[in-house]
Amino acid sequence: MSRTSSKDVLRQFIALTKPGIIFGNSISVMGGYFLAAQGEFDPALFLATLLGLGLVIASGCAFNNLIDRDIDSIMERTRNRPLVTGAITPATTFGFATVLGLAGFTMLMAVNLLTVALGIFGFAIYVGAYSLWSKRHSVHGTLIGSLSGAVPPVVGYCAVSGQFDLAALILLVTFCLWQMPHSYAIAIFRFDDYNRVHIPVLPVARGIDTAKHHIVAYTIAFTLSALSLTVAGFTGLAYFVVMLGMGLYWLKLGLDGYRTTDDVKWAKGNFGFSILTVCVLSLMMGLNAYLP
Repeated sequence: MSRTSSKDVLRQFIALTKPGIIFGNSISVMGGYFLAAQGEFDPALFLATLLGLGLVIASGCAFNNLIDRDIDSIMERTRNRPLVTGAITPATTFGFATVLGLAGFTMLMAVNLLTVALGIFGFAIYVGAYSLWSKRHSVHGTLIGSLSGAVPPVVGYCAVSGQFDLAALILLVTFCLWQMPHSYAIAIFRFDDYNRVHIPVLPVARGIDTAKHHIVAYTIAFTLSALSLTVAGFTGLAYFVVMLGMGLYWLKLGLDGYRTTDDVKWAKGNFGFSILTVCVLSLMMGLNAYLP
């Protein structure tokens, strides 16, 4: 009986860290790391970067759960989170999140100070600028939050390079742009949830048709930004061809939104392809050194 109870408690603490977000961001960290490494591999550096940033992200997600517990109790997809059900108390969550953050930043200290600075920047944007304010008060909350989501591949890159150069800037911009159509698609098929708690995401604040225009525009911008890695000489032809194909198909899906009769189904399809796109992007960056 006690063994089962311990497993349940562990599961609740893991849920606080949003493992899906950690996993997705870990893929982009690896993409940035291997792009900069160009075929070389330092296991200790790689693990310190991946685990350190993973702990920082876990901390940010736990703080986000703490901040959002009031609206999480109303939204359908979040009403079973540990803080909502009472499985974990706010005080325990605060302590847990703090320990995770301190552990993560300590590990990043062993990488370089630039990764620590980037980690602090991403953490401050996600927990402070996004979770505490813009998410609930501004239609631009998604754009502000996208800055934090774009930090992981930059941390992976700068862990190897030790400098914030043009490639790091392109990664930051590209991953920011990727998150916009990705997030707007979620907001469309979760429209009722966001509307219920008065979160001013673009589809709720300005309408689904406006969100579709933004999805198309940001998809084009993302594609151009991703391709600029090759134009600037950081990736090769194989990367360029694959990302051009992914970008054009994603744009086609976005344009399909103008003809659809089922916005929810269309948005879910667009969201699914956005996940595939960022995975392929990270993979192609990682494989760049081995491709023509």
